Amino acid sequence: MQFASRGRDMNIGVAKERSDGEHRVALGPDSVAKLVKGGAAILVERGAGAAAGFPDATFEKAGATMIGDATSLYAKSDIVLRVQPPSLDESRLLPEGSVLISSMPAASSAGLLTALAARRITAFALERVPRITRAQSMDMLSSQSTVSGYKAVLIGAAALPKFLPSLTTAAGSIPPARAFVIGAGVAGLQAIATARRLGAVVSAFDVRAAAREQVMSLGATFVASDLVSPDAETKGGYARAQGEDERERTLAAIARHIVDQDLVVTTALIPGRAAPVLITRAMVESMRPGSVIVDLAAEAGGNCELTKPGETIVVNGVSIIGAVNLPSTVPFHASQMLSRNVLTLLQHLIKDNTLTIDLSDEITKAMVVTHDGAVL
Repeated sequence: MQFASRGRDMNIGVAKERSDGEHRVALGPDSVAKLVKGGAAILVERGAGAAAGFPDATFEKAGATMIGDATSLYAKSDIVLRVQPPSLDESRLLPEGSVLISSMPAASSAGLLTALAARRITAFALERVPRITRAQSMDMLSSQSTVSGYKAVLIGAAALPKFLPSLTTAAGSIPPARAFVIGAGVAGLQAIATARRLGAVVSAFDVRAAAREQVMSLGATFVASDLVSPDAETKGGYARAQGEDERERTLAAIARHIVDQDLVVTTALIPGRAAPVLITRAMVESMRPGSVIVDLAAEAGGNCELTKPGETIVVNGVSIIGAVNLPSTVPFHASQMLSRNVLTLLQHLIKDNTLTIDLSDEITKAMVVTHDGAVL
């Protein structure tokens, strides 16, 4: 399917986010300038970038046209860009047959997808970019996981009642804190690097064979190398779900190691499934009072069985932080990175001012969730 803009510049609309706690913007001024140079007309809702540190004037300087309200923006846009999916009410502002590009979490978007399909809207889910070489620069999950891994360590360090680095002072020497990262994907590796920069003694665990070398290259200790499996990784690069015997051995290894850790950052996720529980109540109770767990899998159920998304709870003196949407707490750089992902996707889809929806294309096929009246 080809979608042209009827003899005029294609209108790409950048909507203001209205979800609680969301401060990012889907497209920044630098990317706007590149799209305008390529022949697109960029419409930006007033205030869309303010929370991320991009005033309206920066968009205007980049060549965007500012639109005063959401209703007008949607009505004039062939493609609408968002970070979070629109509410059902806001989705009704999309012109029938238009295109929506945003995150689209499967667990919470079923009703929205049905509504979008009924209005023949083609919706792209940013988190469904396939893990292939030519799509790396479009990978929202990777770019935003980088932010999450970095911020998780800062949050954990702030919650600890001790320093992360070793210090030599007139009042005596202070030993470094111990940090343990579970899951060595993009977020985990960034957490390892950040904790190392801050001076902690860092260890990490992952079941994927490729992770061991990556962890050690950052100067961290790899825990339980004997549990690494060559078939633990899916084709998409994620850890597969473990069998019962594998899971028991993994939990035993984590239980042995976690008892003397000060800061634990968990990042283990399995696409399309609840996060694996890797820290049990018994493990939490074995940790020293004052220890901190930052659970980056909180929104998917949590890697710690006690995690409450968006809350910090204390059990036997151990703080468990259910971190949610950490990229939004670093909105300037998170938006810059996301904007480059979106820009690359648009450049892939639009040629000669014509948007092509080619479901035989590996990237498009993976990302399109509604098209031609159907939920895909």
